[in-house]
Amino acid sequence: MFNELHRTQLERGLIEMGIELPQACVGKLMGFLQMLVKWNRVYNLSAINEPEEMVRLHILDSLAVLPFLQGARCIDVGTGAGLPGIPLAIARDDMQFSLLDSNSKKTRFIQQVCIELVLENVLPIHSRIEECLPEQKFDTVTARALTGMSDLLLKTRHLLTSGGQLLAMKSKQTEIIDSPGFQFDSVVSLEIPELEATRNLVIYTAV
Repeated sequence: MFNELHRTQLERGLIEMGIELPQACVGKLMGFLQMLVKWNRVYNLSAINEPEEMVRLHILDSLAVLPFLQGARCIDVGTGAGLPGIPLAIARDDMQFSLLDSNSKKTRFIQQVCIELVLENVLPIHSRIEECLPEQKFDTVTARALTGMSDLLLKTRHLLTSGGQLLAMKSKQTEIIDSPGFQFDSVVSLEIPELEATRNLVIYTAV
């Protein structure tokens, strides 16, 4: 199932995206891919089943956000199977990542990934976004096709420090919304290798 073709696909994609990672990180990304495929058969973590599609639509897609991370602490809300949180945490082991989801089977999967891949900078959180009350707020919030923009802005402001950023991955251009506590920053078009569909990153700054 897993062979050098998948690793080559991943490494080629990283080169096209201008992302340089140590081989140890590439190995952990491959380990995450293998666990995702294995657990997906039983727990239905993702509608995508083929490893080749997961490399493109999950791992490379997640890593497209890498240049936009800021600060020392990030929370990935509605993380599901750990996307984009796990790939980002593997690439940025100098940052602390909290991966939040209300689905317990998905946070259990993330916990197992942390154990098997020795990801000491990841904390799974089983909670609804609005019920998560961290002692220390975050510099970055990431969200991948989670919900409507207005709902996302409303639910995440309490998680961010002043000046922190919300990075919302959307499959198409989204409506720019005024929301208390946020200032719209920009919409960035993300280039994902082998992906023809439009992927945008909508950025808001907490005020």
